[in-house]
Amino acid sequence: MKLEMICTGEEVLAGQIVDTNAAWLGNQLMDNGFEMHRRTTVGDRLADLVEVFQERSTFADIILVNGGLGPTADDLSAQAMADAMGVELEENAAWREILVLWAKERHVELNPKNLKQALLPKGAIVVDNPVGTACGFRVKLNRSWFFFTPGVPHEYKKMVLEQFIPFVKSQSNSQTKVEVTKLLSLGIGESDMAGRLEQLTWPEGITLGYRSYMPYLELKLIARDVSKEEQDKAILQATTLLGDGIVARNKGTLAAEIHDLLIQREKTLTIAESLTGGEICSQLVAFSGSSHYLKHAIVTYCNEAKIGLLKVNEHTISDQSEVSLACVGQMAAGAACANLKTAVSDFSIATSGIAGPNGGSVENPVGTVVIAVKTGEQVICQKIKFSAKRNRNHIRDLTVAIAFDMLRRAIFGLSPLADYSYIERVESAVYTMQECRENANKHV
Repeated sequence: MKLEMICTGEEVLAGQIVDTNAAWLGNQLMDNGFEMHRRTTVGDRLADLVEVFQERSTFADIILVNGGLGPTADDLSAQAMADAMGVELEENAAWREILVLWAKERHVELNPKNLKQALLPKGAIVVDNPVGTACGFRVKLNRSWFFFTPGVPHEYKKMVLEQFIPFVKSQSNSQTKVEVTKLLSLGIGESDMAGRLEQLTWPEGITLGYRSYMPYLELKLIARDVSKEEQDKAILQATTLLGDGIVARNKGTLAAEIHDLLIQREKTLTIAESLTGGEICSQLVAFSGSSHYLKHAIVTYCNEAKIGLLKVNEHTISDQSEVSLACVGQMAAGAACANLKTAVSDFSIATSGIAGPNGGSVENPVGTVVIAVKTGEQVICQKIKFSAKRNRNHIRDLTVAIAFDMLRRAIFGLSPLADYSYIERVESAVYTMQECRENANKHV
């Protein structure tokens, strides 16, 4: 069965907005065992819409059309579909009643632009929109079922999950079973990964796909009508070859992996951030339930805050700088302990460094980063130097990801220090919590 998507809108075509709806649909289809065969983007011009509807109707079995169902003059999807079918638009009485009720509840008066959303090609089947005023619909033209949804993401996604996916399933008879395993990697370049993997022999029916979104590279193992045994064999082959570079399975970020691990293992975390400015904490609290493990997070961007809030020894900063293993180790210890005496968390992580584009020194140029993880009675630290060609945001994003990976490895009982192919570690150290306490400010 051939599935396609037509995305409408001048703002999409011109790149004024990023079409996240299309990427989301591709993932949803894949998760349900279906593949999208083609995606077409077309602007808000009636003749172009009619042409693409007629053209694709002879190739695809099901086409989802996203956008162009609203009340404004540039919302032309219903009219274009009627023209492509050679029929008139007619008012759907049931949807008109929904619009009337919607207006009554909000004490607004319906006008012709609102009522335009009840005009559908003659013979169209209404697809309910439970969270908006623009109804969807489906029609048959030539070979294809066209399934229309509004472009507003929260409306579109609800309709896809509750109506489009079940419709696709109802139309599939001998659909190829497609399963995808996503392996998240860190510190491996795309050409490096492809060069290693594509020299190997893979089970029949397994194909490889890659998606780069900094700081990660995702490897997709796409299995079409492949047994679980063969899928497991392919996964083992990939993870063995890529080693420390694989940091999560079927997770979009390391934050998602950390969130699940801490909840599953009932462990707690504290955070001290300088270079990353709260981004580590922000990524974790994006997930519901993070309060179960996250005790506190402290952003100590200036040295006075490191000294005052985390009890970093001021002589450590003056003698070794804030971009030193000793400093970041004391930050992690200070975040984990109340008054450097009683530990309040199982793990803590800390970051410091120079993201640029200004600052830096001969010893610590722009791109120098220090990261620490406290696990048990140890604080493991490393200093990394990124290329000066990397911009400020990239340096910060990579630092967050490496900090998460150090924590992930500590949770699993592994050494937090992993070797990545394009990330240079220049120094590392292991301190005890007792050493960090002894090095803290004397007035504590």
